Amino acid sequence: MIELKNVTKTYEVRKGESVHAIENVNLAIGEGELVVLKGASGSGKSTVLSLVAALSKPTSGEVLVDGKQISKLSDDFASLYRRENIGFIFQRYNLLPNLSVEENILLPLIPSNPDSKEIGVRLEEVMERFHIAHKRHQKAKNLSGGEQQRVAIARANINMPKIILADEPTANLDANLSRHFIEMLGELKSANTTIIVATHDPLFFGLSFVDREIEIHKGTILV
Repeated sequence: MIELKNVTKTYEVRKGESVHAIENVNLAIGEGELVVLKGASGSGKSTVLSLVAALSKPTSGEVLVDGKQISKLSDDFASLYRRENIGFIFQRYNLLPNLSVEENILLPLIPSNPDSKEIGVRLEEVMERFHIAHKRHQKAKNLSGGEQQRVAIARANINMPKIILADEPTANLDANLSRHFIEMLGELKSANTTIIVATHDPLFFGLSFVDREIEIHKGTILV
């Protein structure tokens, strides 16, 4: 479903000097797989997620999703691709503090303007599924860290994406909340969602429902 072919991403740090975030990376991820990208901060994990999300373009190589090359999409088509295919779970949740739980969850649907009845059904489903319905009218700034993470997961699933990308999702959670989040990831996998988690949290390592752990070190995949 997802394929990176000889992908290199280079950033210019100052005039005449550049650094490879990742270099000659080859990676294939099947539909419904849950893959953990592990490595230290700065290893290139987040760069891989950014490329799969078409938030950035490779310096060389190809990124394909469902056989279609996304690495050369225009900005408008990249936005459409993300809206139709990708759900994001961020390290810092990225909620709007003065909006309610409901409003934060619905944000990804605003550009597509779906039928209001459909919105209501979908909203109820994800709030119940991720145990946040009882907080629907609360502002995000008044939620605990665990509650904010559940809102972020619900928001990531409101557009029924094929792919979930999670970047250091437990970095701001304690051990108990981290384990609860990991259980929810297992539920998502059981629904055949393709999931890529970038993390250095050892709680993700050795889990029975994780298909593969891929280690990235200084921009290259260790095999």
